[in-house]
Amino acid sequence: MVKEQLIERGIKDRRVLDVFGRVEREKFVPPDKQEYAYEDSPLYIGWGQTISQPYIVALMTELLSLKGGEKVLEIGTGSGYQSAILSHLGCVVYTVERIPQLAKKAEEILSLLGYRVKVKIGDGTLGWEEFAPYDRIIITAASSSVSLPLIKQLKIGGKIVLPLGERLHQELTVIDKVSSTRVEKKAICGCIFVPLIGKYGYKR
Repeated sequence: MVKEQLIERGIKDRRVLDVFGRVEREKFVPPDKQEYAYEDSPLYIGWGQTISQPYIVALMTELLSLKGGEKVLEIGTGSGYQSAILSHLGCVVYTVERIPQLAKKAEEILSLLGYRVKVKIGDGTLGWEEFAPYDRIIITAASSSVSLPLIKQLKIGGKIVLPLGERLHQELTVIDKVSSTRVEKKAICGCIFVPLIGKYGYKR
């Protein structure tokens, strides 16, 4: 179901398409939402957060231009679904979630399903310096700018994919770090995400 929908929406990366047939989205949503797991829509997962619709997860994953083996930092663990997708694609995944209940639940599910993902509870706008630098960074919450700590923790030649803009409307954006002092931005499409809360993000 999901694979066909993604092809219709323009996802072309064969590895990305294949992984959506292998990672079971219903494992990452609450029991009362499992019947809707394969609809192309976001679903509420508690604590004011959602699991993104499959198309957006696929698009953000495709925009990372992964080959396999990359070290990826995810900001906003949520349900753990995006982490599972990245791990299944052969990435070494580090993920930061500010809401302890979500972080612990995602860590349990990921471990139960055999994904070796490192999960941290904390302020995602600060990144995770201990394991930097990263080949890719994916931010799954809206920000009006990219924090300096995240830029610093990205390798030269690396990419950040995130929803960039105002609280009520953003552009899905790819940022390429072309040197230690310069980045290039490319807006892809409009989107709406929950806000990224933190020192360098939105305030509550």
